[in-house]
Amino acid sequence: MADLIDFIQDITNRVTVLAWALFLLTWSIGWTLRGAPIPLSRLKRAGNSLVEDSIWAAFWLAIGSTVFSFVTYIIGLISVP
Repeated sequence: MADLIDFIQDITNRVTVLAWALFLLTWSIGWTLRGAPIPLSRLKRAGNSLVEDSIWAAFWLAIGSTVFSFVTYIIGLISVP
């Protein structure tokens, strides 16, 4: 049963790290495009859209991390004899 707990914790950590990396990448690209000194309003709107999407991603990342932590906690309680 310890293998199952380790497996779930490993997946939780990997998914969380990957999601945070994707969030930070999207957020930085969005702010770069939004603040670019290029007079293309379409490009600036795309940057603004990326920033807004990354804010939603951060929200769902927090919710997903909480759910993964809760599942790991429940499995830890069940596996203790």
